[in-house]
Amino acid sequence: MRFENMMAVVSGGASGLGLAVTERVLAAGGRVAVLDLAREAGERLGAGSSGKVLFVPTDVRVESQVDQALHRAREFLGRIDLAVACAGVIGAGRVLGREGPMPSETFQRTIGINLVGTFHLVKAAANLMQIQDPNGEGERGVLVLTASVAAFEGQIGQAAYSASKGGVAGMTLPLAREFARIGIRVVTIAPGIFETAMVGGMTDEVRKSLASQIPFPARLGRPTEYAELVRHIVENPMLNGTTIRLDGAIRMQPK
Repeated sequence: MRFENMMAVVSGGASGLGLAVTERVLAAGGRVAVLDLAREAGERLGAGSSGKVLFVPTDVRVESQVDQALHRAREFLGRIDLAVACAGVIGAGRVLGREGPMPSETFQRTIGINLVGTFHLVKAAANLMQIQDPNGEGERGVLVLTASVAAFEGQIGQAAYSASKGGVAGMTLPLAREFARIGIRVVTIAPGIFETAMVGGMTDEVRKSLASQIPFPARLGRPTEYAELVRHIVENPMLNGTTIRLDGAIRMQPK
């Protein structure tokens, strides 16, 4: 599937990794439906896109909102070639913290956004992709999910986050196997430490410390590098059912 003129849906597409994907699709002549709760950023993005971006305020935890957003996306785009799940939260905190055990609501919110929200997008997008005409290789669409290296080397304080991202990685192969019959590929990217809003609030000292843990290149990842991997996944039909680490060879320490 060619990346040029792609019709894409991106959750969390108004900032960070999702914004980089949105911009990459637009640069290749495509159009994007952005699902996000950042209303100001989303509306600004839509207003400055010359009609190529549809912003749909969406809480990915709510199944009905995602379903409605995907139907609006299809009306706007005409078809959905690509859906990228970038909406997510850190959900950091020790299970046994200084103020007592972690409230279940904290764990559930992290799982709800990162894992259940990803499932809602995947399900709704695949449901619409399956009725589209396939291309010459039988492809009807591509789904790209976002996990994290924390899915494999979660640190202290990342129990909720690691569980959510481990779930994303874990459902990748079963989804790819199920959707193979309708020509939809599923690939997950597991980023390391990237320059996003989640990292932007850290001090320079902490950021430098994180960067020093990355073997090579010894710097934080750039959102554009994530977007370029999305492009390659779209264009390489043999990439399916796997999780790709994008991390500069970092292996996270316990804390």
